[in-house]
Amino acid sequence: MASHVSVIKYSGGDEGDAVRTGTTTAGGRHPSRMELGVIGLGRMGQIVANRSMEAGHDVVAFDLSAEATATAAEAGAEPADSVADLCERLDGSDDEDGDGKRIWLMVPAGDAVDATLADLEPHLDADDVVVDGGNSRFRESVRRSEETDAAYLDCGTSGGPASAAEGFSLMIGGPEWAYEALVPVFDAVATGPDGHDRMGESGSGHYVKMVHNGVEYALMQAYGEGFELLTEGRYDLDMESVARTWNNGAVIRSWLLELCEEAFREEGSDLGDVADHVAGGSTGTWTVEEALEQEVPVPIIYQALAERFDSRNEGRFSRRLANRLRYGFGRHEVARRSDGE
Repeated sequence: MASHVSVIKYSGGDEGDAVRTGTTTAGGRHPSRMELGVIGLGRMGQIVANRSMEAGHDVVAFDLSAEATATAAEAGAEPADSVADLCERLDGSDDEDGDGKRIWLMVPAGDAVDATLADLEPHLDADDVVVDGGNSRFRESVRRSEETDAAYLDCGTSGGPASAAEGFSLMIGGPEWAYEALVPVFDAVATGPDGHDRMGESGSGHYVKMVHNGVEYALMQAYGEGFELLTEGRYDLDMESVARTWNNGAVIRSWLLELCEEAFREEGSDLGDVADHVAGGSTGTWTVEEALEQEVPVPIIYQALAERFDSRNEGRFSRRLANRLRYGFGRHEVARRSDGE
């Protein structure tokens, strides 16, 4: 990384030092307190707000749902009743040097991101930084970075609601100075300093997250097929016991395997009424499309994606486990089989 230096406004510190300025470089991480606007307070957005506040940062929060905004306020955030109001509240604490607003979007990928940026546009300039923490397609992130007056950071976020206590893994693309400006908040939202990094130029954060999701599809499929063979095989096995044993010292131990153990413990070795229907698929599709464009073979990821699409027809145990694993890491709704299936 280059040795670009940016000046950031921090609030907090010693009594009587409510506002002070500090500097951060590519080689140094400033531990001081910051002010952050969070737009989008669903499960993931609430975690961003809560973890930022737990680390001592000030949060101004807004969601289209008044109930979600009220929940953030109860946790200590300053509530805003609109995007414009949020920007005004952030403006209200700027010092005379005007170091800029720091705003984190955690809204659904697609039209919602563009709509939010359109609402923000009258209130942004080149000193401001906007983080898109959703699962946006990397090409769209490149476009938005070019069209947005503020510095735009595309932030791939992995870990899901289950990572509320430990923190996320953050893969970030965009201008280096903007990344450095948000390091204190990234430290708070991620698992710590090692839980985030700047991947490269605009689009690279969501690009890395896209490939991450393709790998995730393949790993889920591999675990599912292995447990399906064990279930249909020659021994009467306790799948929770198998998963627990594998996850203590075995080569294939992982968090996904911990979630397999959780699924078997809560649903039973036969997964009870969990349906063979695995939702999602957009990021896996993007991964396969990019692989085709780059002429890189990804047969395992492709097959996992095909299995996911085929699960909308009739059922296999491996896909039923994948269905339940999506609840484990993302708290996605578990499709259930109706009686007689």
